[in-house]
Amino acid sequence: MQYNEQLLERFFNYVSLDTQSKPGAKTSPSTQGQLKLAKILEQELYSLGLDEIEVSKHGIVTALLPGNIENSPTIGLIAHLDTSPQCSGKNVKPEVIENYRGGDIALGLGDEFISPVTFTFLHKLVGKTLIVTDGTTLLGADNKAGIAEIMTALSQLKESSVPRCHIRVAFTPDEEIGLGMKFFPIEKFSCDWAYTIDGGAVGELEYENFNAAGATVTIFGRAIHPGSAKDKMVNALTLACEFQQGFPTDEVPEKTEEKQGFFHLNSFHGDIEKVELHYLIRDFDKQAFTQRKAFLEKWVDEFNCRKQLKEPVKVTITDNYYNMYDTVSKVPQSIELADSAMKACGIVPIHQPIRGGTDGAWLAEKGLACPNIFTGGYNFHSKHELITLEGMCSAVDVIMKIAQLAVK
Repeated sequence: MQYNEQLLERFFNYVSLDTQSKPGAKTSPSTQGQLKLAKILEQELYSLGLDEIEVSKHGIVTALLPGNIENSPTIGLIAHLDTSPQCSGKNVKPEVIENYRGGDIALGLGDEFISPVTFTFLHKLVGKTLIVTDGTTLLGADNKAGIAEIMTALSQLKESSVPRCHIRVAFTPDEEIGLGMKFFPIEKFSCDWAYTIDGGAVGELEYENFNAAGATVTIFGRAIHPGSAKDKMVNALTLACEFQQGFPTDEVPEKTEEKQGFFHLNSFHGDIEKVELHYLIRDFDKQAFTQRKAFLEKWVDEFNCRKQLKEPVKVTITDNYYNMYDTVSKVPQSIELADSAMKACGIVPIHQPIRGGTDGAWLAEKGLACPNIFTGGYNFHSKHELITLEGMCSAVDVIMKIAQLAVK
């Protein structure tokens, strides 16, 4: 871990920038902070001596580290610039806890705590160096840890004479809102397979993810003064509550795990005259995914027939991304190589599905196998986010080992 100070310095530099993406944006990058980080990375890549460095007008950073062995494969390494809109990423103040001894962790002034009672993974981190927030913002390890790990690995590989394959890198905006990859220059990112460095705990190796869709249900009402509303008012809020009761009560995120799918009421807003319900539809199985969308459409039809509303309920369903497994399974060496690299670094690989999505799902849809590798972080998208320095160093080790093993 001779590079841990370099790694930590990079990470702190990146998280100091507010790159929170903005939901509902039509153009990418959705925020200027992401473009600022892209420009910083561009200059760092130049200083490292990489080739084909480019920042697109959409804030996508790409570059090439040529291999030093002829006829070696080209692999891709990808991380995203933005942080989640679910928690503030402005004025992030990371705090370092060396040699964590267990027990509750007070954040900042102590108004917020991270407790091993709630977050049981902390028991496994005793003795590690933890990086936490001050309890007012997220940390930004998702995915600035991935960026720092890739950049540090590139620096180490560039200075070393060990055999390595060709490496293409990409840093993308707006992953958290599903927008950035819309503008990804896939035709320029030629590689045999790639990896997103965007996972959690050390050892995670993921190559299956949800099929995902979003649905907007619009319910219309009629506003009348409550004093004279009998037989006249149609309360869209009441109708929306009744509509929500038509979903399976056990098929929700808080009651499902592993490869179980769900319906998730993500937002509910409106008034007596109009309400919009926004749902996430998720399932690993393509047929079950199709059935879930059909269920929602059928329930809207049934609800309309039952209520005989003057203006019927409307639904719009949009597919977001699909399970990457079909593509990745056709390039088994992408999984086998990462698995071998982890074992060579003394890490036990944890093969598990992603209950979410990554930029790799979009790339897989375009035909590029792109499994996901750990960063060493936990509790993403929240002010309880944390990461271990040892986990970040392990990610750097695995990236470098992949580059070395690929030439064989």
